[in-house]
Amino acid sequence: MADRTADRTAGQEGEHTLDTAFFIRWLTTAAQAVEREADRLTELDSAIGDADHGSNLQRGFRAVTAALAQEPPGSPGAVLALAGKRLISTVGGASGPLYGTLLRRTGKALGDAPEVSPAQLAEALRVGVAAVAQLGGAKAGDKTMLDALEPAVGALGASYATFAEAAGAAGDGALATVPLQARKGRASYLGERSIGHQDPGATSSALLITALADTAGAARASAREDGSR
Repeated sequence: MADRTADRTAGQEGEHTLDTAFFIRWLTTAAQAVEREADRLTELDSAIGDADHGSNLQRGFRAVTAALAQEPPGSPGAVLALAGKRLISTVGGASGPLYGTLLRRTGKALGDAPEVSPAQLAEALRVGVAAVAQLGGAKAGDKTMLDALEPAVGALGASYATFAEAAGAAGDGALATVPLQARKGRASYLGERSIGHQDPGATSSALLITALADTAGAARASAREDGSR
């Protein structure tokens, strides 16, 4: 499938569109980030969890990339729905259902459109994050993945530029979990002993949003290069 992600109205960043190829690259980039950071994620999880977050996500995202190669979806929403389904079926513990819900609900909110705008993706991600909060019964400040995801969706807007802002907000949110006491999940069993440790779920969520920003940055650079020819 040809990649039609481009600047459709030169100089107006809000008019960029995101096609199926963009979403496949996003999840492929996320999978590569998980591969690089799997040991770190597991190390973080060993302090306040079951010491398997990195290996679980590594297995899950390998399944996602394999599925996308074997069953190329026809729309951005279908890409996310397929990825969410694979994560639910292959990732153990709470991470599979939570990440699967995030991607599936985001994909459902996008519908069957062959291309979407950054603003549409931002709104769909808000729907996905709200579904994660409902599923886990958590909120920002509970030392969970929401501490990265909620600031990220709050920063997203109608242009590519806000993708980088979202990545920064997600990274800051993950770091901000260090002084928090866990209120949900396995880490909550530790009580005050969970203080002083960075939450692995927030950290991996920041990787996902950073992968989105990196993919958008690469698309912008490609569009500018094409436009200068």
